[in-house]
Amino acid sequence: MYVDSATIKRGSKTYRRRLLRTSFRENGKVRHKTLLNLSNCTNEEVNALELALKHKGNLESLTSLDDFESKQGKRVGAVWTLNTIARRLGVTKALGTNRQAKLALLQVIARIIYQGSRLSAVRLAMSHALCEIIGIDTLNENDLYENLAWLAKHQESIEKKLFKNRFPNQVPTLFLYDVTSSYLEGTENEMASFGYNRDGKKGKKQIVIGLLAGPDGLPVAVRVFKGNTNDTKTVSEQIRILAKSFGVKEITFVGDRGMLKGSQIENLPDDFRYITAITKPQIATMLSEEIVQMELFSEQVCEVESQGIRYVLRRNPLRAQQMAESRRSKVVAISTLVEKQNTYLAEHPKANAKKSLEKIAAKIQRLKASAWLNAIEELRKITLIRDEQALSQASLLDGCYIIKSDVSKDCADTQTLHDRYCDLEKVERTFRTMKTVHLDLRPVFVKKEVSTKGHVFAVMLAIILQRELEQCWRNLDITVEEGIDELGAICAHEFRLGKITINDIPKPRKRVAELLKSASVVLPLKLPTYTPSVHTTKRLNSKKIL
Repeated sequence: MYVDSATIKRGSKTYRRRLLRTSFRENGKVRHKTLLNLSNCTNEEVNALELALKHKGNLESLTSLDDFESKQGKRVGAVWTLNTIARRLGVTKALGTNRQAKLALLQVIARIIYQGSRLSAVRLAMSHALCEIIGIDTLNENDLYENLAWLAKHQESIEKKLFKNRFPNQVPTLFLYDVTSSYLEGTENEMASFGYNRDGKKGKKQIVIGLLAGPDGLPVAVRVFKGNTNDTKTVSEQIRILAKSFGVKEITFVGDRGMLKGSQIENLPDDFRYITAITKPQIATMLSEEIVQMELFSEQVCEVESQGIRYVLRRNPLRAQQMAESRRSKVVAISTLVEKQNTYLAEHPKANAKKSLEKIAAKIQRLKASAWLNAIEELRKITLIRDEQALSQASLLDGCYIIKSDVSKDCADTQTLHDRYCDLEKVERTFRTMKTVHLDLRPVFVKKEVSTKGHVFAVMLAIILQRELEQCWRNLDITVEEGIDELGAICAHEFRLGKITINDIPKPRKRVAELLKSASVVLPLKLPTYTPSVHTTKRLNSKKIL
């Protein structure tokens, strides 16, 4: 059945013929039969009939426009971008393709979009198309808590795959290593303990985190230790990772003066080399033994060799200026307190002068100025006494530092040794990003040892994606957090007509298009139409597997 249309001209008049006809075979010949004359019908009526005939095999697709429904769908821009970056960097491949691997990827992406607990990640999946894009059919917070244990169990295998993907041809020989601590709000974590708190949070238990990075400062492995673990005791664990998991030989280990001390250096394997620094008391000893002289400390690097060990000397003028300014500010703060106490004593004849002196002495001690600054009281008046000789001695090594290494001169010159040690700042910056700047490692929200290790590992994987986006957007005058927020504004449009549903993704505006182009990401035209089951469970159930 079809609509037969024809135009007939007779003289100056034009006639339009429209017939509803059918075709059939009779005795081997094609015959046509007119069923209805449509010439008197309007164009809209004829077009509707043609549309119905065209879709007669799928009548569900024909419905009234009154049944048309349009609504905003889930956010897709940030998830799609991070998922693309994860595939590009080999993170997706290293994790695997099973359900646990997909849950792990979800945790990594969720950590970058919004930092929080496993419960908050599930809530995030209710507004962002995490499950649809990654391919997860059901999700609740218990799934993610259990997944942390899976991450911890497979951590070494995943790190090894990432390492091979990152260095497929030539394995680096230089690795950076540093340690930090992260305080905990509660006391129930199995790895929590009191120790040297680098966050300055007194009275809080903590965990210790050791991060091993390549020469570019990008992490290759991370380990979590109990909060009372010394820096030096974490070194052996990283050596085991390099030697066993990654199969690296002829390694140059770069670590700060707090972890690569005498005993640790002596216990390094024969094929390991090191670059570290020495402490101020050790510098003073070298000066007293005339191994080095003060004249060698300048803005330009200088090298001295003693007993087969190379020492690289330098004075940082900016750091020296900062330390001098710090001492001046301490004097101002203490002098202000002295004036305040003297005024109080003058206005209150019965006030105890010794108590005022004790307050000032406590502040001097707290500001670590007691070596060159003292306070005395005479006739109810307090006076500051500054020991110029002690002050000169204390400021002698301002900005001075010495780098120590057993790397041969054939492998690295003086400037190279200096620059490689300074590369540790990259690891420190990574710690800042992991802990406070963007990824917010804390609060930890878990208490089991395996969950804690899985959580920290997920944050390490997130920093890999974060650094890639940072590199992609370096010329756009935008932070990764701001870029993710911009991409998160891209929402799918859900169109429903009868039984047909389409999740269309709109064309992004100019600013967002620049972000996508710089990251070499192309958004899909539409999303899968299936609806995953995402829901939260009672917190009581979750506490059993934290």
